[in-house]
Amino acid sequence: MSLRFPLRDRPIETDLPAFVMGIVNATPDSFWESSRAASAESCVELALSMAADGADIIDVGGESTRPGSAYVDEETEIARVVPVIRGIRARSGVPISVDTRKAAVMRAALDAGADVCNDISALEDDPTLAALVAEARIPVVLMHKRGSPQTMQTAPKYRDAVREVADYLFGRARYAESAGVAREKIILDPGIGFGKRYEDNLSLIAGLAEMTRGGYPVLMALSRKSCVGTMTGRSVDDRLAGTLAANVLAVQRGATFVRVHDVRETRDSLSVLKEITAFGNH
Repeated sequence: MSLRFPLRDRPIETDLPAFVMGIVNATPDSFWESSRAASAESCVELALSMAADGADIIDVGGESTRPGSAYVDEETEIARVVPVIRGIRARSGVPISVDTRKAAVMRAALDAGADVCNDISALEDDPTLAALVAEARIPVVLMHKRGSPQTMQTAPKYRDAVREVADYLFGRARYAESAGVAREKIILDPGIGFGKRYEDNLSLIAGLAEMTRGGYPVLMALSRKSCVGTMTGRSVDDRLAGTLAANVLAVQRGATFVRVHDVRETRDSLSVLKEITAFGNH
């Protein structure tokens, strides 16, 4: 059984249990040093390599939103992402997502050939972004965070992280629909590591089924994050195995998209999950 998801002018499909989104950081300060861009050209080459490895979507970001990161102005972010998008699009038709919370950046990205908006603020930080997404008829990822990247890890607190995050995202999805975004083009992201304690992150992974009850596809972005490091005792450079295990568990609990640095290895793990699951259903 294949998965299908609509972009602006075409669908994407996969016969794996989830779509794989490859991360391309056009930034000098993303949390994993090995993922940072040396140049636009190196970002394009990385994206093309990920596409060759089977990425369903390439996610290009020009603003690091790791804990403690500083705000990046529109002009800087546009200068970082647009050459990368143009370079990818000149050589590949792979769908391109842009990790931005700014309408000006998203508009420039769309002009360059982007297909998806991935907004860590769930359309809250820029009140004009929802209208742009609706007008362009593109999918949008709505992510939960608490506070700003600069302050979000300062004593976050939840009574019930799974219920609170789910209710927030369902509310933002309703807002997006009221702004004209098609329901079938909304993706929810619980925001692992964005204003969450370690135990909150684990609860959100384990309780992911709660997030799927609204009928929206869910994206999980776990790749090499600090919670994986805490679970495994490994540094960021050595968290691949932990990431693969966490992503397989998330997909088993209902995730439709996984956002990763390691596309080939992720596809292999999902292929194993697919084959064993199918054999068990015989």
